[in-house]
Amino acid sequence: MKEITKFWNWFQDIQISDIEISKINHAFITDYEFYLRSVRNCANNTAVKYIKNFSKIIKICLANDWLEKNPFANYKAKVKEVERVYLTEEEVQNIIEKDLKNDRLSLVRDIFLFSCFTGLAYIDVKNLTKSHISIGIDGEKWIFTHRQKTESASKIPILPVTQMIIDKYENHPQCIANEKLLPILSNQKMNAYLKEIAGLCEINKELTFHIARHTFATTVTLTNGVPIESVSKMLGHKNLRTTQHYAKVLDRKVSDDMKILKDKFSIIKDNKKLITKSI
Repeated sequence: MKEITKFWNWFQDIQISDIEISKINHAFITDYEFYLRSVRNCANNTAVKYIKNFSKIIKICLANDWLEKNPFANYKAKVKEVERVYLTEEEVQNIIEKDLKNDRLSLVRDIFLFSCFTGLAYIDVKNLTKSHISIGIDGEKWIFTHRQKTESASKIPILPVTQMIIDKYENHPQCIANEKLLPILSNQKMNAYLKEIAGLCEINKELTFHIARHTFATTVTLTNGVPIESVSKMLGHKNLRTTQHYAKVLDRKVSDDMKILKDKFSIIKDNKKLITKSI
């Protein structure tokens, strides 16, 4: 606790907007990491993200010969893999079939399902307008948009469930007034009401809007045999490795793939029996 107070007091005392490049050394970086984890209470991956962004600035300094030595030379930080929560096919079906008497919960359910079947994050759903819907290469309706987070393109074929939700809210006053595709609430309210829906549907998971995106990547697409390259493109991932994190959690997919292999070996085994008998 004394170390935290000491570093925090030092951070407060300097009261400057910039620090001389020459003062940035290995000790400064480790102190900065300690500050992020303790005073700012950052989780491991958040702290690592901030430090990695800082290292990019250091690389610019080194490229311009503003620093003689790389302060990150002996520094290592590792991102911990986070287990992504997603809904199973049964849980999605429970949400679809649940008779919600409350209009507010019904709206939240519909927007959540829209994300489950498009893979779009909250802010990307919020930004959608009718102009984002166009005819794709197959002559069917697609959503053409860009992720706000990464500015990467997302091109998503519209599934029947998605189209039903779009049609349901086509003439909603909020959609007409704001020229939006769907009458989405604030992210805070959406997540609060999703917890209510989870309780009503007896889903023992902390339901948040972002789980819909994970559900699209796993239950809706990868589990049903959609190639990972196609999933990556629809999610707007710049790197296939990002999408591969979803593939790791699919035990069911592994089981299905191995069943195909087992069936092949069974055929070989049966053939060996026939050969043995014929001899």
